[in-house]
Amino acid sequence: MSATPVSPVKRKQILRVIFISLLLDLISFTFILPLFPKLLEFYRNLETQDDSSSSLLNRILVGLNTYKQSFSRPISDRYDIVLLGGALGSLFSFLQAIASPIIGTLSDKYGRRTALLWSMTGNMASVALWVAATDFRTFLASRVVGGLSEGNVQLATAMAADVSDDKQRGATMALVGVCFSIAFTFGPALGAALANVETVVANPFATAAGFSLFLIVVETMYLYFYLPETLPSSRAKPATTGSILKTGPEQQKIIRTNSHLLLNFTHFVFILFFSGMEFSLPFMTYELFAYTSSQSGKLLGFMGLIASILQGSVTRRLHPLRVVQLGVVACAASFFILGRLTTEAELWGAATLLAVTTATVVTGLNSLSSFEAAEGERGGKLGNHRSWGQIGRSCGPLLFCTLYWWAGRDVAYAVGGAGMLGVCAIVFGALKAPPKSLSHK
Repeated sequence: MSATPVSPVKRKQILRVIFISLLLDLISFTFILPLFPKLLEFYRNLETQDDSSSSLLNRILVGLNTYKQSFSRPISDRYDIVLLGGALGSLFSFLQAIASPIIGTLSDKYGRRTALLWSMTGNMASVALWVAATDFRTFLASRVVGGLSEGNVQLATAMAADVSDDKQRGATMALVGVCFSIAFTFGPALGAALANVETVVANPFATAAGFSLFLIVVETMYLYFYLPETLPSSRAKPATTGSILKTGPEQQKIIRTNSHLLLNFTHFVFILFFSGMEFSLPFMTYELFAYTSSQSGKLLGFMGLIASILQGSVTRRLHPLRVVQLGVVACAASFFILGRLTTEAELWGAATLLAVTTATVVTGLNSLSSFEAAEGERGGKLGNHRSWGQIGRSCGPLLFCTLYWWAGRDVAYAVGGAGMLGVCAIVFGALKAPPKSLSHK
């Protein structure tokens, strides 16, 4: 049984729903990013005032300070909150690594729409906990629920692949990347602005959290009323006379050009080094140029803007393998520049290269992974692919910053650059272009 092709009109409608819903989801998700320092400082001060030396937050801070004091280089106390934010980010990524394959597999079995709506239910619960978080325990619970339920990104990728043929695949995956770039350009600024509006004394961040919840509720209602099922088996053609129906693993066979193990490992190693470098940037810019949070925000906004432009113009037109190759080369170059730079001009040059990386690598790898997945396994395979990346994201900041503080910036970025050269070797030497991706080139 083969799936009935999606008509151009219906495909356009589905992609519009995917784009709008994913944009709402990511803008809501990015609200909290610039708020982490003040938010965690609020909870720390709250528990200090309550003299809760045995509280969960204070026990975590004691552990982080013990870890920090083990380094040969002194680390300013201003980084205590940054380290705590990094630990929470690693926890979120670790939970995503657990949940992503499960969500993807369930979407293959019960449908993308059903899996996504259940995921949105978890997202609403997560943000509702943030609205009510007048203590650190409740806030931590909101992050745990969010990490275990967030599935919009991987399911949007699977749905976009469901309604795209081989010729359209690369451009469609770039659409998902554009959502990321737009959201990370404007979402943090909007979240920071809303944080200045205090409506609940017990939770100064309730306004930002409340608006985030509003966006999630709107997104859920929009998906419920406008998103059709995209799983190919839901639009399967009846068998013709004389055909042999097969079920289970024999229903559809696919010859893989790149094994999923190779693609997943490439994703893991790339994110391991890239996320570590991302997390270290605020430390480096403060250390070298005394950058404030506002200045760091401008740097990240610049990267998001460049990435958006590239995804809308370059990424969607290049072959996915070429996209990945371009991105990893730019990333390797940025590592070596960051390890040696002495001027702000060099910093912004490296940021431009990192914007190229942001616009290309993950989008290209997602596209290649979708080419290697049969219709009935696409959700699970893309979920596994995302899981490997999230494992890298949960480990990268801790490992890279440990090296940064023990051995110094030069050594840390040199090791990172060498690691990225290893990724380049895999991308150029081991990854191949799937024949289907070349059929219309």
